[in-house]
Amino acid sequence: MLGWQDTRPLSRILEKGEAGSIKRAFGYSKAYELLEHFPRAYAARGSGLAAETADEGEIVTIVGEVVHTTTRESPKAGRIFQVSIHDGVGVTQATFFRATWQMRQLSVGVRAIFTGKLKFFRGQAQLQHPQYFLLGNLRLLKKEESYKERVAQLMLNLPFIPIYPAKSSMPSWRIFGAIHEVLRTIPTIEDPLQQFAPNDLPSFDASVRGIHMPDAGGHEPYRQRLLYDEALSLGVVMALRKADTRKRVAPLLSAPDQRGAQLQASLPFDLTEGQRNVLEDIRHDLRSKEPMQRLLQGEVGSGKTVVALLAMLQAVDAGAQCALLAPTEVLATQHAQSIAAMLKGIDVKITLLKGSMPTSQRQQALLDIVSGESNIIIGTHALIQESVEFFNLGLCVVDEQHRFGVEQRDTLRAKGPDGLTPHLLVMTATPIPRTIAMTTFGDLSVSTLRELPGGRQPIASYVVPAQNSLWVARMWQRLREEIHQGRQVYIVCPKIGGEDGVEEMTEHLSNTEFEGRRVMALHGQMPSESKATVMEAFAAGLIDVLVATTVIEVGVDVPNAAAMLIYGADAFGVSQLHQLRGRVGRGANKSICFFYTSAEPGTPTLERIGKVADTLDGFELAEIDLEYRQEGDVLGTEQSGHNRLKFLKLHRDARVIARANDDATAIVHQAPLLARTLVRDIDYDRQIFIDKS
Repeated sequence: MLGWQDTRPLSRILEKGEAGSIKRAFGYSKAYELLEHFPRAYAARGSGLAAETADEGEIVTIVGEVVHTTTRESPKAGRIFQVSIHDGVGVTQATFFRATWQMRQLSVGVRAIFTGKLKFFRGQAQLQHPQYFLLGNLRLLKKEESYKERVAQLMLNLPFIPIYPAKSSMPSWRIFGAIHEVLRTIPTIEDPLQQFAPNDLPSFDASVRGIHMPDAGGHEPYRQRLLYDEALSLGVVMALRKADTRKRVAPLLSAPDQRGAQLQASLPFDLTEGQRNVLEDIRHDLRSKEPMQRLLQGEVGSGKTVVALLAMLQAVDAGAQCALLAPTEVLATQHAQSIAAMLKGIDVKITLLKGSMPTSQRQQALLDIVSGESNIIIGTHALIQESVEFFNLGLCVVDEQHRFGVEQRDTLRAKGPDGLTPHLLVMTATPIPRTIAMTTFGDLSVSTLRELPGGRQPIASYVVPAQNSLWVARMWQRLREEIHQGRQVYIVCPKIGGEDGVEEMTEHLSNTEFEGRRVMALHGQMPSESKATVMEAFAAGLIDVLVATTVIEVGVDVPNAAAMLIYGADAFGVSQLHQLRGRVGRGANKSICFFYTSAEPGTPTLERIGKVADTLDGFELAEIDLEYRQEGDVLGTEQSGHNRLKFLKLHRDARVIARANDDATAIVHQAPLLARTLVRDIDYDRQIFIDKS
């Protein structure tokens, strides 16, 4: 929790055996870890809905009254005892096999807490042989269960009973008992926010206790305080990074814009208003001694590369070198080729550096870079290796920022001149939801390109259910029509091998739907040279159908490719479907994209795919995508092994995030030592989530 942790070992607090059981069930060994195991629901005075809000297979706890019982004999299972439990809203059935003493305890009218694995049969919630203990009838409990009795009595005195995510070995009541014991032994907690504590929310101490043991007012006020603290933790990390950047010094890149003017004069199109506005912001940043940290986001084809190139030419005019970092060799090669074509006749030396280069070419490239002969250096991760030294690196451009981590960018920026930090421009074609921009990219200035250059054609999108044979047949026919008219087709598969994989699909389509046509495969496990050869052949029009994985998702630009089939669309997320679709519609021809799916009607999966088909607005889809996948890895679930966001929902809590960001800026400005104390438990490795989400 923000600014406070109870690091006491659970083995020193809990009754004998409980700490070990909790460790085995959840991996917790410290008090704060257990306190962050928050309730999943609350039952008011022993009644409330628990089962109907959970998923099948989940361990659930139901607080309710036995309203019906039945008994029958089975040759295999012995005596089967079934009880119906009313939890205040719905009825759940609990079944006990070879039942004996359960029949004596669980009579009609008895109230109890049941914990077990949830199943559904014909819509009826069911528990098989659940653990339970009785409420309001403690005399029936065995004397050796005194600990259970004490916990039950505690629960009976609460206005709201917390229901915890549980396991069969560690039911909800035992979790509550352990948490109560931890809270009982903690003295009043001083608010970590000190004078910055929000006046309209409960104190930190009250919230830590009230989220587990709510009073008559319920848990919501305490949840709001802890939610705010989570948002503030993100805001403080970002505000500290901004403050750190302001202490650094960047090279002044403010020479007359000669090469940029030459490029703009040679372009066959005018810059859009959005491009001009963003470029002016970038040029202003480059003329400052404070290092630029700017995120440029825009739809596929919105003209980010031209803006970045004009920024790089400003740096070149000022005598600095520029590095363009791309995630794949295919994309790096394409950037080098397209930029060289745009700069034809302009005095700029471009060098491509990638891992698969022959030794002699690599040595020459390294020499050109360290000597200052090269002005713009384009490459993959090879750029950040120790052997690469720059003569005067002034601007770093990172394409498809989500493919790189902070460490990699910091390594590249560290190659700048002694005492100076190069400016940084990161780009993404994946539109970023507003709340993600406020948290994940809170230390960056954000520029957005929404206009598409003239000549781009809209993409007609259709969902094709695998069950509809007529639609499927028409889909293949429509793709053949595109090829007959001289255009090219992408077939995107969710995997490389096996059924529906690239390799099998390529062979199958060559002998069926596209017999006699030029069908080739492309996937990430192919050698770099082979991938480059295939892409060059496709770009040259020598391939009719390219069957590929998502290796084509980024940077592949073939204007003659006007049709795409995403096979098994249910395997892809919203943003990924949109990114893939953006590979077509890049020329003057009308384009089409089919989402082929086996998802059943009425399922969330089919609904998600349908929303992608219904709109081409990537910014709208980004918000939809956030609703479906939610936060996931924000604050480093994968990196730390422990999901730190318990309450904050980025698709819902924009107002709290905005408030927390403002408060974080004030804390960092007025009390920097306090700010660092607040996030001291978020180590650097877990903070790097910001550029990895």
